[in-house]
Amino acid sequence: MIKKKTVHGSLIKPWLDQIGELRINVFREFPYLYDGSEEYEQAYLKKYVDTEESIAALIFDDDKLVGVSTGIPLEKESNDFKRPFIQTDFDLQKIYYCGESILLPEYRGLGIYKHFFSERENHAIALDRFEWITFCAVVREKDHPLRPENYIPLDRVWEKYGYQKQAHLKAQFPWKDINMDSETNKEMIFWTKRLS
Repeated sequence: MIKKKTVHGSLIKPWLDQIGELRINVFREFPYLYDGSEEYEQAYLKKYVDTEESIAALIFDDDKLVGVSTGIPLEKESNDFKRPFIQTDFDLQKIYYCGESILLPEYRGLGIYKHFFSERENHAIALDRFEWITFCAVVREKDHPLRPENYIPLDRVWEKYGYQKQAHLKAQFPWKDINMDSETNKEMIFWTKRLS
């Protein structure tokens, strides 16, 4: 049975191990190709527990975590993600940042992805201080050797939800690909939506 649970701030802590494991598993897929570690995941996810305005929308099949979507005020994110907005004179205190939206493959196409976006947007609106909501997506070359033949980017889905691609808002973020020996910087492009 599919169950939905949304938690905030310190209440995310009991789920950190499962969230980290899910991120490692799902982000191995194209386009992220992320070769993650539990140690890194726990350090990365700690900011969600330490920030009371954060959110984690959790999806369970019985007691197994099968999906998660997170969000946090952009000012609480790393400098890599804040820099493009600072350089273009955005007010960081008015931007809510959406982290991952990940689901195991067998649970896709059930409307859960839409739930993820609405949960984060409604939370940001309820906090009553954010004018923008944003997320970023990795840029991969079209002829990447690990690109599946049937791969379809989610651009049209994001546009349907009201987000616009901002080609001038770019970040560089490092991680190790599953087919590489060491970390390399990846280009990330932001998508934004006005909340008010």
